[in-house]
Amino acid sequence: MAHPKRKTSKTRRDKRRTHYKATAPTLMNCQHCGASVLYHRVCMDCGHYKGIKVIETAEDII
Repeated sequence: MAHPKRKTSKTRRDKRRTHYKATAPTLMNCQHCGASVLYHRVCMDCGHYKGIKVIETAEDII
């Protein structure tokens, strides 16, 4: 089995890995209150999902 003659430097190793990038999550605006929400998630500000009230928020209980 072949073995490398020299140790791969940190710079060369890191250059090879540069295409791994973190992507920002896609956000949308809530139809009810306009807050930023991840897709397919309940809005934590108003408790709506696709225009329907799904959960109670702290403001609803008071």
